[in-house]
Amino acid sequence: MAKTTKTNAPTARAVKPAPLAKRPASRGKTADWRLSDVEVAALAAGRHADPFAVLGPHETPAGLVIRAFIPNAETLSVLAPNLVGPVALERRHGDGVFEGLVPDSVGIYRLRAVNAGGQWEVEDPYRFGPLLGQVDDYLLTEGTHLRLWDKLGARPLRHGDMEGAHFAVWAPHARRVSIVGDFNDWDGRRHPMRKRVDTGVWEIFLPGVGVGAYYKYEIIGPNGALLPLKSDPFAFASELRPGTASRVVSSEPFVWTDQQWLEERAHRDARRAPMSIYEVHLGSWKRGEQQRFLSYDQLADELIAYAVHMGYTHIELLPVTEHPLDASWGYQPTGMFAPSSRFGSPEGFARFVDRAHAAGIGVILDWVPAHFPTDSHGLAWFDGSALYEHPDPRRGFHPDWNTAIYDFGRREVANFLIANALFWLERYHIDALRVDAVASMLYLDYSRRDGEWLPNIHGGRENLDAIAFLQRMNTEVYAAHPGVMTIAEESTAWPGVSKPVHDGGLGFGFKWNMGFMHDTLSYMQREPVYRQYHHDDLTFGLIYAFAENFVLPLSHDEVVHGKNSIVNKMSGMDGDKFATLRAYYALMWAYPGKKLLFMGQDFGQRREWNENVGLDWDLMQYGPHKGLSDLVRDLNHLYCGRAALHQRDCEGDGFEWMVVDDNANSVFAWARYATDAMPIVVVANLTPVARDDYLLPLPLVGQWWEILNTDSERYFGLNRGNAGGAYAYASDWKGKSAAARINLPPLTAIMLEWAGN
Repeated sequence: MAKTTKTNAPTARAVKPAPLAKRPASRGKTADWRLSDVEVAALAAGRHADPFAVLGPHETPAGLVIRAFIPNAETLSVLAPNLVGPVALERRHGDGVFEGLVPDSVGIYRLRAVNAGGQWEVEDPYRFGPLLGQVDDYLLTEGTHLRLWDKLGARPLRHGDMEGAHFAVWAPHARRVSIVGDFNDWDGRRHPMRKRVDTGVWEIFLPGVGVGAYYKYEIIGPNGALLPLKSDPFAFASELRPGTASRVVSSEPFVWTDQQWLEERAHRDARRAPMSIYEVHLGSWKRGEQQRFLSYDQLADELIAYAVHMGYTHIELLPVTEHPLDASWGYQPTGMFAPSSRFGSPEGFARFVDRAHAAGIGVILDWVPAHFPTDSHGLAWFDGSALYEHPDPRRGFHPDWNTAIYDFGRREVANFLIANALFWLERYHIDALRVDAVASMLYLDYSRRDGEWLPNIHGGRENLDAIAFLQRMNTEVYAAHPGVMTIAEESTAWPGVSKPVHDGGLGFGFKWNMGFMHDTLSYMQREPVYRQYHHDDLTFGLIYAFAENFVLPLSHDEVVHGKNSIVNKMSGMDGDKFATLRAYYALMWAYPGKKLLFMGQDFGQRREWNENVGLDWDLMQYGPHKGLSDLVRDLNHLYCGRAALHQRDCEGDGFEWMVVDDNANSVFAWARYATDAMPIVVVANLTPVARDDYLLPLPLVGQWWEILNTDSERYFGLNRGNAGGAYAYASDWKGKSAAARINLPPLTAIMLEWAGN
């Protein structure tokens, strides 16, 4: 079948606004086998209410009749092995409606069309029965079909005697849905679909349509208006932007090699395992020649190797779900089941994940169920009604982002989102979903003034539908895929975000600690002379540090829109900025909670992140940047290799303050503990004044080795510190059992590990 790339298919085609023709309730035994002129005209206009009831082969009192709509055909004949020769059909309409009686023994047939330009043969999709069944109808209606991707969307398969593609889409309020694409000249009259009345799902099998075909849905809404062409909500691949067509992809399963990884993951307690996350925007991590995107395979070669070298445990990808606008960074997705075509094929993305697992790196996907864009080809008013979005704009429209909000209380919509979460975990072996903008889902008055929001049934501001959706999503995810994680970006004090659902929580595995990010960055931006007055910016967070399972995020949100880069947030001249940042990172890696760092901040990129260009990798030739990179690498290896730094990230008995009240010197110190490992103490001097011979309380008598010093010349520091470590003598200083005198260089953090008596 000839392929014509229709990158920007017409969004609407002139169709006479005539009412859809309806079939008679019964034609009766003496009724003429011929269609009425009204029905013929409706077929030609693409306005027939039930094309499967008339097109294809049908038994009539007069015998077997075959009807077809083949535009541009002047004559049409039926060909079949059981026929002696072609059987001509009568042309009922100049646009290509044909019908005629054929022998009952016709069997499997084809159609031969002829016009002045020649002849061609076509398979008739209307001779094939439905592929969805009653169980699908039941589960779809109930909202419990957790493998929707196996039924909806485009699936290449063999149906009866033919290879082709099955298409299915949910559009219950539509009066007609057609599949259009490069295989039928984007003509919605050619292939109107069969409606399954109980579910509102439309389906059709198109013989001969194969992998690589571009397609969309042409929909006539409930008021008879022709809608803009719609991309497939279940498309597994999409056209490269600015095109918006969906693509048929192979249904052959990917050959994975990560079975050992999955088995080990299933038995891992994520709370007690190290997790150092490298947050990445694939389009701007690095660019190729002429600023071209790297492919998934090129990223597998370079990005995974970099993550391994730096000691990260996970790569978190800003959304790779298909999206039309680069500047949205993926947070305005239109193709929830499709890895972005910017970087290659779905198979390429699968290879990326497989290779990450082979290298010992987990993959976290940013997932966006909170809202969706209102692009005309997307989910907005999909079938001419508020289908995926809540119909009331007080709940269905997001003022911050000018986006639509899902109707979380609608069974089919919640089913769509939950199935999508499970899809990424199963189809692409994703290790975790970081759920975006959870706070906007939980509160009905989020970013709204009085009178702009609709209270719940109890008069409150909590979105009960969204709460139930998140709880169910987490329950299904953890039940289906042991060892995976869900992580909430939740910026408020909502209780129990990472508490199990059966205990009344939302059921997430982890929650971003936005308070840590805000308070600590606020402290580090202050001139050192004023830090003594804001000591609690670093101490307050430990009051609630174990209320949730936390991830400490220094994410992309902190380095855009005029917020400056992380290094330029630090106070002081250039040297002090880097010294302060090195100390800050050491404190963060010793702070209870998992770690997350956005790309570029591990080598001190000076400018804000720009999604249109790659990172400034050339900075790595300069000492301060190379030193910072080496520090992050060493911190990651220490964090992963020392149980005291990660085993009890989520448990209060893994943390103890050593120095909490020395605001005059801006000194902080605490101990981290593990079950069967040496304790580690971190101490930081956050002023530019050296604190020599500082009396440091310690939890144990004996030798303490200096295992990390951010002032080391390795990190472009001045190499001041305690090369021989320190010996702690018995003491009751500040209520601890031991104390030692150590040197604290300016703007420096030091880690000490107990080596025994």
